[in-house]
Amino acid sequence: MEIVLATRNRNKIKEITRKMKIPGVKYLTLDDFGEFPEVIENKKTLYGNAGKKAVEVRKFTKIISIADDTGLEVEYLRGAPGVFSARFAGKACTYLDNNKKLLRLLKNVPSNKRSALFRTVIAVSIPGKKTLFVEGACKGTIAFEMKGRKGFGYDPVFIPAGHKITYAQMPLTFKNRISHRGKALEKTKKVLLRLIKRAK
Repeated sequence: MEIVLATRNRNKIKEITRKMKIPGVKYLTLDDFGEFPEVIENKKTLYGNAGKKAVEVRKFTKIISIADDTGLEVEYLRGAPGVFSARFAGKACTYLDNNKKLLRLLKNVPSNKRSALFRTVIAVSIPGKKTLFVEGACKGTIAFEMKGRKGFGYDPVFIPAGHKITYAQMPLTFKNRISHRGKALEKTKKVLLRLIKRAK
C-alpha cells in the first residue's frame, strides 16, 4: 500500500515515518510527484487546514493522503498563535522568528501564566470515502528562553507537563511518545491498520 504524506517538511516526514512503520506500507511525499500545486492553508481551524490539504493531495495523487496541521495555543495570549503558528512572525518567517516573537510577547509574564496546549490534527483522505480525522494534544508551559537543539518549530520553548526540559532537549524517540504529534500519529497508525485489514 502506498500512502502520500502531504508535506515537504523534512522534520515532519522524519517523525511520521519513524512513528508509523507498518509492514507493506510505503510512504511517499510531495517530492515524489514532481510539480505539485501549492495548497493554501486559509481555513480558520486546524481541522479545516488538515482536511483541505489531505483532500487536495489525494485528488492529485489518486492515493490515500495524510495531512496534518498543528497549533500552539498559549493561554496568556488567548489561544494565539493557534492556527497561525507556522506563520506567527510573518509569511516568510523562520522557526527562530516565531520563537523570538512568542518569547517577546511573554516577556516578564510569570511561570504560572505561561500555560499552553500543543495540538495536532491529522486528516486521512481515502479515495471514494469520507475523510477521517484524529487529534493529539499535550499540555505544558512556555519556557523563559529557548533551550535545546533537537526538534523543530516551537520545540525549544515548549516544556510538556510533568517534565522540566523542552521538547528540543529530548531524544526524538522519547518526544514522539509524549508529544501532541506522537499521540495523533499513534491514532493514525491504528486507522491505517484497520484499512489494511479491510483491504485483505
